[in-house]
Amino acid sequence: MLQRNFGNSSLSVSALGFGAGHIGYDDVSEREAHGLLDRALDLGVTFIDTARGYGLSEERIGSWLSDLGGQRDTVVLSTKVGYDVDGAEDWSAAAVTGGVDEALRKLGTEVIDVVFLHSCPLSVLQDGEAVEALLRCVEAGKVRVPGYSGENDALAWAATAGVFGALQSSVNLADQRSRNDVLPAAGGQGLGVVAKRPLANAPWRHDERPVGVYGETYWERLRRMDVEPETDDWQGTALRFSAFSPGVSTAIVGTSKVRNLEAAAAAVGRGPLPETERRRWEDAFAPHAQDWAGEV
Repeated sequence: MLQRNFGNSSLSVSALGFGAGHIGYDDVSEREAHGLLDRALDLGVTFIDTARGYGLSEERIGSWLSDLGGQRDTVVLSTKVGYDVDGAEDWSAAAVTGGVDEALRKLGTEVIDVVFLHSCPLSVLQDGEAVEALLRCVEAGKVRVPGYSGENDALAWAATAGVFGALQSSVNLADQRSRNDVLPAAGGQGLGVVAKRPLANAPWRHDERPVGVYGETYWERLRRMDVEPETDDWQGTALRFSAFSPGVSTAIVGTSKVRNLEAAAAAVGRGPLPETERRRWEDAFAPHAQDWAGEV
């Protein structure tokens, strides 16, 4: 598995990361969650991304780390905070600090490698309270790299604010706004970049518009782009496009199936898309670039 520097930090991350949202819910048992995490590590996947909003995900990662027995430094952990803390208003200093403290306890670690403010609006960032609280967690040794996860004007502000060391944004065949406008410069300025939704929620699975499904917007966009992979490998094409986009440190794939994780690792192992294939997707998106915002 290709390993990359995470911006200007001391961290090194795998080009493929594991998005741990699926393992926090009842359709995945704790044993299955541990099996997925074990296989990810076997495949060389060292970046694991979670959030306080992902059910039992943080707790299950914590119990898995405990079972590893002293191998905490083999993985880079990120989580997301800012909301749903008892007795604290969302995006207040108390919500940010409380989220970090709870994550430390659930993950069973003394420090979290990367903590993102989780898709808060630009006004929250500019107000400063949430950002300052996160920076105080860094100063206290609870967090190594402060980050922002989001899209559009808030992401652009975060990229140039000079306070964050990491960004997380949607990057896929049908969502190229941040890929074109923000992330290359952010990577060049030393920010670690996490590409989320590299598979665009796999809308190619649906012959008809999947109304009400999270990937509905991406389904519509791909239809309007009117282009398909040169091979029959939608997943591999999508993942290679995202993982090897300019500035991207790691592309995170969320799944509850070991076979999907293995297929993703194999795709990244094939390296970047051929230049002609990459350009086909860029050219197909270009007419819509001003109209299609990043999907939060």
